[in-house]
Amino acid sequence: MSKLTIRSLAELEGCVGQELGVSELHTVTQEQINQFAAATLDFQWIHVDAERAQAESPFKATIAHGYLTVSLLPYLWQQIVAIENLKMQVNYEIESLRFNQAVTVNSQVQLRASLLSVINLRGIAKARVGVTLEIEGSKKPAYTGVVTFLYHFQD
Repeated sequence: MSKLTIRSLAELEGCVGQELGVSELHTVTQEQINQFAAATLDFQWIHVDAERAQAESPFKATIAHGYLTVSLLPYLWQQIVAIENLKMQVNYEIESLRFNQAVTVNSQVQLRASLLSVINLRGIAKARVGVTLEIEGSKKPAYTGVVTFLYHFQD
């Protein structure tokens, strides 16, 4: 997959209404889930206890934290788009985020992104991006939502 490169506010505005691309597949491992549990102090058994999850969970395996899958956004987003000529980028907002399907351990996920709108705030681009985290082999995505980035382009 080729990464889209955007070098200016005008180029970004020219992508409104388009699908920007799809990231590579990323495997969510138990080690990653455990590290996220340690970082967030969320050790619920459905995430970290493989034996109990196998026996008691409807998924028959551990699942990634929903917020772990959201935290993959920057990593996967960078595989889709390279925004160049920036002074700074700021994560601004997440809206309408809906978790649709659990991500079981060792699932492969990928991000699909579309540029919904760009507003020029006196030289700062407020970009609203529709995101879907797809799970390989699943009809339902892990989540859908809209994320907003602020891009401070160089002149």
